[in-house]
Amino acid sequence: MARIDYVNDPNAPKANSIVPSVVAVAVNEAGEVLLIHKTDNDLWALPGGGVEVGESVADAAVRETKEETGFDVEVTGLVGLYTNPGHVMAYDDGEVRQQFSICFTARIVGGEPRTSSESKEVAFIAPERLSELSIHPSMRMRIEHGLANRSQPYIG
Repeated sequence: MARIDYVNDPNAPKANSIVPSVVAVAVNEAGEVLLIHKTDNDLWALPGGGVEVGESVADAAVRETKEETGFDVEVTGLVGLYTNPGHVMAYDDGEVRQQFSICFTARIVGGEPRTSSESKEVAFIAPERLSELSIHPSMRMRIEHGLANRSQPYIG
């Protein structure tokens, strides 16, 4: 399903849903961050997605990372809460979702890289190469916060 992100755009459609979602910042031994090349908006992003009924947010981060990348992870910390009501995602089915994302740090504990219906590429990217990739500004902020080892989580 295709999606368009709008951030503080007065012409953006009005949100009609809010779904808690999660992303995980997982770094390998070389200090490279695990990213996916998304199929819905053709941007690079952290692995993640919506929280399902009956699961914790940490369990959702583990499940989504496995589904989208093939890697097993363990959640190790909280990067922040990203809840900008001016950031909405319009899907081609008519849903317009207000951002509500919880970002975690995670440790890779197993698995092998593989793509999914949501990821056309899975890669470890060195921090100095992130500027070369098409990454939504909101996602780029999460990545930067996750790599910064902040002492307090971002709340905004």
